[in-house]
Amino acid sequence: MARSIASNALTIFVVLLLGVASAVIWGNREYSGSGPLAEAICVQVPTGASLGSVSQALKAQGAISSPTIFRLGAEYSKRSDLLKAGSFVVPAHASMEEIILAITASGRSTCGTEVNYRIGVAMADMIVRDLDPATQKYEEVADIDIGVDPVPAEVLDILAEPSTRIRVTLAEGVTSWQVVEALKAAPFLSGELATVPAEGALAPDSYEVGRNADRAALVAQMETRQADILGDLWAARAPGLPYETPDEALTMASIVEKETGVAEERPLVASVFVNRLEQGMRLQTDPTVIYGVTGGKGVLGRGLRQSELAKATPYNTYVNRGLPPTPIANPGRASIAAALNPAESDYLFFVADGSGGHAFAATLVEHNANVNRWRAIEAQRANQ
Repeated sequence: MARSIASNALTIFVVLLLGVASAVIWGNREYSGSGPLAEAICVQVPTGASLGSVSQALKAQGAISSPTIFRLGAEYSKRSDLLKAGSFVVPAHASMEEIILAITASGRSTCGTEVNYRIGVAMADMIVRDLDPATQKYEEVADIDIGVDPVPAEVLDILAEPSTRIRVTLAEGVTSWQVVEALKAAPFLSGELATVPAEGALAPDSYEVGRNADRAALVAQMETRQADILGDLWAARAPGLPYETPDEALTMASIVEKETGVAEERPLVASVFVNRLEQGMRLQTDPTVIYGVTGGKGVLGRGLRQSELAKATPYNTYVNRGLPPTPIANPGRASIAAALNPAESDYLFFVADGSGGHAFAATLVEHNANVNRWRAIEAQRANQ
């Protein structure tokens, strides 16, 4: 009898063991195998959400088959405490394991609504876009000209959503006054800006910000980034440049930034101005004169007058020799790099060539020929 009981107990134990093993195998297959989603979705994880509430939401959206297995898998992989708030793409047929990685890895949202507040030379605007998780393409929801168009209530609602990602993007060549005025008008920022930062001190770049981020703190971040860029590039500058300080190099970089929008031309443009400084020639660059007229407060919107070209201001490089007293805009890294490592050339002149770039010349005779060609192009365009 005792032997029979022991045999039956052993049989039951083996059956239970096999059952547990089968359950583990099935659970692992459910966890790592293809999920039930027919097409990609965007999953939102609210701030402070628990793994349990997220697993239930995923079940309701048809992304997982079992909230229990989902939670157990997260516990086993030691990712249950790594949940990040945000909006995340879950691809079609994503496994529970892949979903866990998506919502616990970087914390950077991969779908949902994106707001890009762009501060440009001519205007500032706010682009609102939604990512379609199925196509992985953004669809524009709104494009608002700041200072011209009122911000619609629905966009204000979008800005208030915790899952909305917001970026402030500075274009190369904007002035500090333009940046401050645009930041004052940003409806998602808070705090005051009492002063305008030094010209050239802000790094053109894209800055991710939170709702109600402090304006002054954001400006400080821009200043720190520009100082770091300038410091790194100054340390790697070419020898023998006609600048005594990093600030002078920043001034040159701002002139290069305003003179050309063609990336590969920047070192050549810088070489022209370096050659002129070394030979004691006036820089004779229109953007500095324009800055003397506008004070950096917006664009001139017209051509320079002869009276303005002849007027003695600190920024008139047709009248004064050497660099102007300060930068005339906030230059990007590429223009700073060009000012500190200009091309080696004997060029002293350049003029527009009709293609968006410039024709360079080493002598006045060559330059005058280039100017005549440009005037012919202008005349031809005027007659079309």
